[in-house]
Amino acid sequence: MKKILTTVLAAGALISCGTSQQQSPQQEQPVQTTSQTPSTTLEYPETRKGNTVDTYFGTEVKDPYRWLEDDRSPETEEWVKAQNKVTFGYLEQIPFREELKNRLTELWNYERLSAPNEEGDWIYFSKNDGLQNQSVIYRKKSEDATPEVFLDPNKFSEDGTTSLAGMSFSEDGKTLAYSISEGGSDWRKIIIMDAESREIKEDTLIDVKFSGVSWKGNEGFYYSSYDKPEGSELSAKTDQHKLYYHKLGTPQSQDKVIFGATPEQKHRYVGGDVSEDNRYLFISARTSTSGGKLFMMDLSKTNPTIDTIVGHEENESYVIDNRDSKLFIVTNMDAPNRRIVTVDASNPKPENWKDLISETENVLSPSTGGGYIFAKYMQDAISNIKQYDYEGKLVREVDLPGVGTAGGFGGEKDEKELYYSFTNYVTPSSIFKYDVETGKSELYNRPNVDFNPDDYTSEQVFYTSKDGTKIPMIITHKKGLKLDGKNPTILYGYGGFNVSLTPGFSIANAVWMEQGGIYAVPNLRGGGEYGKEWHDAGTKMQKQNVFDDFIAAAEYLIENNYTSSDYLAIRGGSNGGLLVGATMTQRPALMKVALPAVGVLDMLRYHTFTAGAGWAYDYGTAEESDAMFRYLQGYSPVHNVKEGVDYPATLITTGDHDDRVVPAHSFKFAAELQDKHAGEDPVLIRIETNAGHGAGTPVSKTIEQYADIFGFTLYNMGFESLPNKRN
Repeated sequence: MKKILTTVLAAGALISCGTSQQQSPQQEQPVQTTSQTPSTTLEYPETRKGNTVDTYFGTEVKDPYRWLEDDRSPETEEWVKAQNKVTFGYLEQIPFREELKNRLTELWNYERLSAPNEEGDWIYFSKNDGLQNQSVIYRKKSEDATPEVFLDPNKFSEDGTTSLAGMSFSEDGKTLAYSISEGGSDWRKIIIMDAESREIKEDTLIDVKFSGVSWKGNEGFYYSSYDKPEGSELSAKTDQHKLYYHKLGTPQSQDKVIFGATPEQKHRYVGGDVSEDNRYLFISARTSTSGGKLFMMDLSKTNPTIDTIVGHEENESYVIDNRDSKLFIVTNMDAPNRRIVTVDASNPKPENWKDLISETENVLSPSTGGGYIFAKYMQDAISNIKQYDYEGKLVREVDLPGVGTAGGFGGEKDEKELYYSFTNYVTPSSIFKYDVETGKSELYNRPNVDFNPDDYTSEQVFYTSKDGTKIPMIITHKKGLKLDGKNPTILYGYGGFNVSLTPGFSIANAVWMEQGGIYAVPNLRGGGEYGKEWHDAGTKMQKQNVFDDFIAAAEYLIENNYTSSDYLAIRGGSNGGLLVGATMTQRPALMKVALPAVGVLDMLRYHTFTAGAGWAYDYGTAEESDAMFRYLQGYSPVHNVKEGVDYPATLITTGDHDDRVVPAHSFKFAAELQDKHAGEDPVLIRIETNAGHGAGTPVSKTIEQYADIFGFTLYNMGFESLPNKRN
């Protein structure tokens, strides 16, 4: 496959941070804390209750806040304004909120670079000077040449909310197709530029969603999108994805539909990738986020047809590379942890596959570059890399800089040097240059951050969940921290969609740990850390396993005196927001603070919005069966807020342009909590305007969000000042 330039450094993801002061474990200082939440009288906005009732298999379910699903309604708009007024009024009274914001700003202000990529006659890379809302794309003629600005996303919009979502160059590097996201939306625009002159070449492609750009030589490219839905583009259901071909110099209206034009080809997620030699187009087609069909077209033929490689969606398979007509396919068919097989393109059906790299006990995620295959394995969520040749012979095990997460090792066949990143919870992400022939790594860039990993410890433990399953968890904090049950702790989780949580550094988490906080991340079932079986064990009618795993993690931290319920916060986003919502409604006394972000919280209606129906592999749907309806109703956070229960202090966060998990989930959950919550702890919703599911969020907004999240958390744990002198 032709490599795609990775350009955007995600703010707050795998980036570095520092610490302002250091003390020995003996220098314990008093911290002003109280056992009760600071006294604050809150008057929540009145939320009108409607009369909507749905019937599932003869059971009536009230949905009084259905009107909040209408994101274009003036009433919803006024509700958002009223909620934000209360929320920000509360946050503004936190005495150390500004101090947190200043500290986050101070640590965020360092130069961040990406690995370089050669395209045509230029070397491209991204750089952020520190506090720029979006990273800037630079280029230079040689490694020693002076770089010039090529593309500055900070000029896309005044407030930095229009972001660069992707870049892909033609084979000769002379033409660039780059996509932008406005206000954090998943809908994209593709802009075509002459790379040499930086002039826009033709009309912008619009209404593109869930798509890459894959060039066919220099003539044009493939991309994917949905028909524009009726109603709100931010919440209306999008159900049939299509693969298009755009020929340069022609209007988008003439773009040819390659796949998805007929009802028989109806799939929610369709993608196309052209092989590096431009001979084949490989098409993936899925109706859910797990499993999928695989097709191919031989572009060397005059009138190529679409041929089937895998015609069912029971497993996941994709082509990683080809050598002439020999295809290299990654699959979990008959191999839950994945294997690499080979087959000739003339007859590529699974019965003709031959193992090249067999399945192991660890999950495989391979890449190719420099004429080699790099088998990236996860061993208890930790990276292990092995280099193979194209005959399946082991060349070497790559010597990594430490224990953590390595990413990269991708490039074209003729490259002799590849780049990879390395990070863990206490190591800022650094970039290394790797010689494919000698196996030697050379440091390419290490960020200059005021952070000393030697002052922190990150330890992996294994605990037992409710049903006896062993779950790994990495716990990170300052060295010498006194385990007295009084340490502010964030327990972060996800547990879904085959997503693996691997160790990675972030500024925000470093600031939290600098305050004496503990950051704990369990690898819950539903994730991908141990392959398909681990994923499936947290789906549909086994979803409760995920919540049980998370609850058991909290109990482990409490039983071992890392923290206590008075100092525990639980946090997660998207599917992790569901995790937090389900956990806090099932065990409200277990934690002091709950932080559900952009969460899937209405499990009876999630599949009716945007591309939500594609999540049914993980969740099932309420229409599927009476048993599935009752299971979903049994844990759906919106439907399990009980009258008269004392819930933890809760700060729900979402964005008004989130068209992945629409904000109505969060709106309805907030309304239910505010109506029924019996305690005095605040239940607030922070709604970021002109923001989406998270990707492309400007640095300035990210800093403000973390200052509010951490400030709210510590304040409701009883801290009247920042606890950074505690050891």
